[in-house]
Amino acid sequence: MTEEIELLMDVTKEKMDKTIEHLDHQLIKVRAGKANPGMLEGIMVDYYGSMTPLQQVANINTPDPRTIVIQPWEKAMIVPIEKAIMLANLGLNPENNGELVRINVPPLTEERRKDLVKQVKREAEEARISLRNLRREANDELKKMLKDGLPEDMEKDAVADVQKLTDSYSDIIEERIKAKEKDILTI
Repeated sequence: MTEEIELLMDVTKEKMDKTIEHLDHQLIKVRAGKANPGMLEGIMVDYYGSMTPLQQVANINTPDPRTIVIQPWEKAMIVPIEKAIMLANLGLNPENNGELVRINVPPLTEERRKDLVKQVKREAEEARISLRNLRREANDELKKMLKDGLPEDMEKDAVADVQKLTDSYSDIIEERIKAKEKDILTI
């Protein structure tokens, strides 16, 4: 039975790792006034009739903290890239000079900073909900094991271990959110 508990803990830990990974991925998209190629992640470009990730049709660089430069591998892709960025509704205005697409990342206003902090808190809450769901799933699985003959004291210890794991991941979420808030609110 202890092998089953260890397996359950490993699977739960792996799923919690994925929750943190997803949170990190979402936080990269929240811009803190600094240019970051991750801001354009998820943008799909019409590449000769096929929707393709921007990273697969162009090189993306940040020559300075306020500028993103997108160098398409084919000049014909400049207009579709510009269009895709506009459609992504990121609040960014791409400029095309015939060779490449340049995006100037505007400095954040106080109001926009507060909106971004709210967005970050929403992402954190989604991550916390995910952790709680994973904890519930693990505890339900432990209850099934108890019915199948797992000793009660082992079940109680395993439930406590699941809670410790959940708490440690909740702390990780808090650290990430505080760091991102500080990043957003720093002028």
